[in-house]
Amino acid sequence: MKKLFVSALGMIGAALLFVGVNMIADRTLAGRHADLTAQQLYTLAPGTKSVLAGLSEPITLRLYYSARLGAAIPQYGAHADRVRDMLRQFVELSGGRIHLDIIDPEPFSDAEDRATGYGLQGVPLEQGSERVFFGLQGNNLLDDERTIPFFQPERERFLEYDLTRLVYELSSPTRPVVGILTPLKMDGDPQQMMMRAPGNPSAGAPWTAMLNLRTSFAVRPVAADAATIDPDIQVLLVVHPQNLPAATLYAIDQFVMRGGRLMAMVGPTNEALGADPQTGAPPAVQASDLDRLFKAWGIVYDPDQVVGDLTGAWKVRAGAGSRAQAVDYVAYFSVRDGINHDDPATADLSEITLAAPGFLAKAPASDIVFTPLLTSSDHSALIPASAIRTNPDPAALLAGFRPDGQRRVLAARIGGRLQSAFDKAPEGATTPFLARSEKPANLVVIADTDMLSDRFWTRTQDFFGTPTATPFADNGTFVTNLVGTLAGGDALIGLRSRGGVSRPFARVEAMQRDAEARYRQTETALSTHLDDTTKELDQFRTGRDGTTNAALNEAQREAIDGLKRDIVETRGKLRSVQLELRRDIATLQTRLRLFDIALVPGLMLVLAIVMGVLRRARRSRRPA
Repeated sequence: MKKLFVSALGMIGAALLFVGVNMIADRTLAGRHADLTAQQLYTLAPGTKSVLAGLSEPITLRLYYSARLGAAIPQYGAHADRVRDMLRQFVELSGGRIHLDIIDPEPFSDAEDRATGYGLQGVPLEQGSERVFFGLQGNNLLDDERTIPFFQPERERFLEYDLTRLVYELSSPTRPVVGILTPLKMDGDPQQMMMRAPGNPSAGAPWTAMLNLRTSFAVRPVAADAATIDPDIQVLLVVHPQNLPAATLYAIDQFVMRGGRLMAMVGPTNEALGADPQTGAPPAVQASDLDRLFKAWGIVYDPDQVVGDLTGAWKVRAGAGSRAQAVDYVAYFSVRDGINHDDPATADLSEITLAAPGFLAKAPASDIVFTPLLTSSDHSALIPASAIRTNPDPAALLAGFRPDGQRRVLAARIGGRLQSAFDKAPEGATTPFLARSEKPANLVVIADTDMLSDRFWTRTQDFFGTPTATPFADNGTFVTNLVGTLAGGDALIGLRSRGGVSRPFARVEAMQRDAEARYRQTETALSTHLDDTTKELDQFRTGRDGTTNAALNEAQREAIDGLKRDIVETRGKLRSVQLELRRDIATLQTRLRLFDIALVPGLMLVLAIVMGVLRRARRSRRPA
């Protein structure tokens, strides 16, 4: 009876201790958290904290979330918890300047009417059912409004970017002015929009990268023959410049000499230029360059060389008919390990996709500060741009590709005092001439222009009648962040994506690249031999006029039988090569799965056995 009383007393004491510890923790540790994730997914970025700390006026945020959505689809419930937690962090760090309302808009209620009036998107759970909401509306004292119509789990890695951008736009009375000089139709093509097919709702629409820029900056177009740059422009974005007149080059040069910030995007080719509508042929001039300016500023760039990279190469369909197969297109690749995480604009980006980029380097005698932002892997090599511009053959490029172990700079930040590319002002120029930059320059050069096109970094889907772009790479954030740093707004660095939660099997991908490089040349040779043998067999079976050759002598029949055997053997060798291509990868994947499945249970089993043996040994040593 005494033991029972002591046990009951101990349980009551443990319960009281548990309650007391929780009460103390609630008072002393409220609002504190520890982020133990590898990529710090639950820790706000310094730029976000800067935006929240710099708020000068109150902002009201209203989260409209239908509880029925989370109950019906648990994935949305988990995402809603993530959104609520981050918004509460915003409130805490804003020093009381952000007021948050969380509202469940019941059907046919005033809250539902307000959500619809704010432009939030209501979605039916089932055909004909009542709508549910999961969006955010915000406004400031001036009644300026911003909304996120619907939070989608697919954009979770961009959640902080979306929320911080909304708060920043409500808190900033004026936006930096960005001028854009480009021949590309980044603001959309009205003619193409009128002719677009029903299955392609985004055809002719403004590029997502341009929409991103317009939400953060005041964007102004700059004519391709402009003789001056508007002094209100803080950042000049030059995208794919081709054959600019001397007056325009001088205007850009003097803009930089006077402290203007330049972001130049050049490339050996550009798909967005499209084919000639009359001939169907690609443009005669595909490359872009600022040759005169780059040479004067100490920047090396060759518009006739494309960087190819096996690491991160895109899979594309090559071949025709039944012979079509997926191969690595080395001219299109994703950069992951080559992102400079020491630069504030790229610190938290995880993947940038590039399409036939060029390379950049610092001129040997130059004294500029040359800081790489994007770099290829050591599985890269140079490819003549002519092999990419017209009907490229991905399989042939891969078969002849020979990585040389060099890493190449694909985008760089340039600093230092720059020398003008001109000796004097051209005739008719209105801008006074400066031979040298007044202060250390700050510009960015990117050796690719296709990276801005939607298809290289977003997937557009129809979400209940609304075309929605979901990024699969950080290209848009990359450009927006760089323009933000050039504009001098350090707080804009908060407007970026979180680190990706996808963790690919790097070793498996490396094995696959090595295997493809090793076997693809053999496969190409066998395929060529098979085609030649098949053509020779067809020549035996048909006469010179193309009709079937019915009368064959014995030698011809033996030759045909030999060709048939050769075809069967070649096809067998091809199957063996393709099997070898997959066998090592499949074996490694199987081992990894077994390791992941068996490791933790195995460790627990070993730990239990060891503890059991130790306990038995202690008991055996006790005196009887």
